Amino acid sequence: MTHLASSGPVLVIAPHPDDEVLGVGGTMARLSDEGVAVHVAVLTTGRPPRFDARQVGTVRAEAKDAHQTLGVTQTHWLDLPAAALDTLSHAEANDSLGALVRQIDPQTIFLPHLGDIHLDHQLAFLSGMVASRPHQARFPTAILAYETLSETNWNAPYLTPAFLPNVFVDISASIDRKLAAFGQFASQHRAAPHERSVETIRALATLRGATVHRPAAEAFVAIRLLA
Repeated sequence: MTHLASSGPVLVIAPHPDDEVLGVGGTMARLSDEGVAVHVAVLTTGRPPRFDARQVGTVRAEAKDAHQTLGVTQTHWLDLPAAALDTLSHAEANDSLGALVRQIDPQTIFLPHLGDIHLDHQLAFLSGMVASRPHQARFPTAILAYETLSETNWNAPYLTPAFLPNVFVDISASIDRKLAAFGQFASQHRAAPHERSVETIRALATLRGATVHRPAAEAFVAIRLLA
């Protein structure tokens, strides 16, 4: 956390609201406590007929409460079509996210994992990488991919990129805030043993923590770390 806590703003890119809490919630809370400006970019918003206005409003209100719990500095809604990023030209998604990255000028970016089963996650990863290309005058010096329960764990073994974490963040002191933040997504919460349950989220944090002999952790794949 020394690098993350001393290198400027952090941007968490979420294809959909709640992905950021599932993958980075404990780390966001810890960074916020350490005085780091934490931004969340939610790429998509539900559109009719798949999603009605009331449902979209509910999820936005839940995200607002969850982000307050985690100490998020600012939430940015890009309003691209949910579950339909593949209907846009890749350039349109790149331009939208790229403009935000230039505005925030983050030193660290968290991206969904390329191997996630949801196509929105894959495209969000690619657009995040385009926005972070190092030939620019300023670019993120750290890029980390996070895991999203019910997306990362449902990929095809040996056929899609596996999530093989090599960075672990101790969230022992912030796991309860992560769980509380996810609990505020009442519309997304499911009963155990569903992946999107408080019990399963805690179990994953316990497993990742045990890997590095800590009570709870979040795991990431380092894409780029420039010292």
